Amino acid sequence: MPFIPHTEEDVSAMLGAIGAERIEDLFDEIPPALKTGKLGDVPEGLPEMAVTRLMQERASQDGFWSSFIGAGVYEHHIPAAIWQITTRGEFYSAYTPYQAEASQGTLQLIYEYQTMMTRLTGLDVSNASLYDGASALAEAVLMAVRSHKTSRRVLIPKTVHPIYRRVVDTTVRNQGIELVELDYDAATGKTMLPAESGSFAGLVIPQPNFFGVLEDVHAMTDWAHAQGALAIALVNPTTLAVLEAPGRWGTNGADIAVGEGQPLGAPMASGGPYFGFMCCRQAFVRQMPGRLVGRTVDLDGKPGFALTLQAREQHIRRSKATSNICTNQGLVVTAATQYMALLGPQGLAKVAAASHAGTVALADRLAAIPGVTRAFASPFFHEVVLKLADNAKDVLRALRAQGILGGLDISGWYPELGQAILVCVTETKTAADLDRYVQQMERILSKRREAPPCAYKS
Repeated sequence: MPFIPHTEEDVSAMLGAIGAERIEDLFDEIPPALKTGKLGDVPEGLPEMAVTRLMQERASQDGFWSSFIGAGVYEHHIPAAIWQITTRGEFYSAYTPYQAEASQGTLQLIYEYQTMMTRLTGLDVSNASLYDGASALAEAVLMAVRSHKTSRRVLIPKTVHPIYRRVVDTTVRNQGIELVELDYDAATGKTMLPAESGSFAGLVIPQPNFFGVLEDVHAMTDWAHAQGALAIALVNPTTLAVLEAPGRWGTNGADIAVGEGQPLGAPMASGGPYFGFMCCRQAFVRQMPGRLVGRTVDLDGKPGFALTLQAREQHIRRSKATSNICTNQGLVVTAATQYMALLGPQGLAKVAAASHAGTVALADRLAAIPGVTRAFASPFFHEVVLKLADNAKDVLRALRAQGILGGLDISGWYPELGQAILVCVTETKTAADLDRYVQQMERILSKRREAPPCAYKS
């Protein structure tokens, strides 16, 4: 959004209209002792040409990397139109649309977003939105416990992102909610359901799971329902263009679907901001946290939009609220809506298919290199775990020296896998990118086999 500063004449006219002599008079209620005065560490202003050069030098320090890291944040192509529209003043400066009569544009966009998300997930209702994917999962766990009313135990597989599990634990641990971890099969990487059933409020079902492996979601959903528990789907929205929607899992479908919305038009951006999405069946809508926009008609029969089914306690009476996290990532939701509208179902399916094909191709070629093996013999989406016969951290460091971010070292989170890395491919990677990755991996591992570890330098 362009920045147009006020002229001195503009400032004088505005001050005159309110009867103030100086801008400082607007802040006279602040005690002088609390005012910092001038900021001595801020450098003097620079001419435009000097500022441009300084920013170019700063940007060049980041370098350019061919990234094969995923693990919850994915490098997808974002058409230029997405953020050009998103950063228009009508969207960029809007936040909470409390006054429906003055916020019809923002409310309509949120309504369209909700419609798109329900179609992706196959569920009845979508909110808009939550802080991020991890907190969305935590909210789903709380929602399942509120809805179940008798049990305060929730099953969460070890194949859920380790950071997500930590966020959920931090959120619920002081509320008397027990998280029961489920192990995974060492051969397939799929979650193993407990042999003995018991009373629990919900089962988290990641699809795909943290390893990129596709879970048997139909069996897991039916198993959860057979125990009288809610099925909580944790999904990547890109996959829903080609995989079965959570609302159609098993006999009756999942009850809640959550995830991270970053793949839908948000850049990686050094860690955010992103947004969490949540959809559910109509039966649980009154337990859903976050905003919900409905479409209605006014007294003249004209269509309009308004916030609905959200009590004021959501914001001011924390003990009665369905959620104590009120942050709404509205601007990123705006980008996601533009992204889904621009790509459409066919475009999103092409992104998913290209990402999957690239990962399969790379995994097959890397597994042909001595010292590299697939960790699991299961279908996967666009991430795969590879086990190395060498130190994962050292190999990734050597790849980085060649301008390649070769994946994520997950050995610390899953020591039972040995030296293992999680590798991701999206539609942004070309055949030449894959060739270069394979060539460098082969060269590095060959060199490390031939030379003592202490003699090798990347």
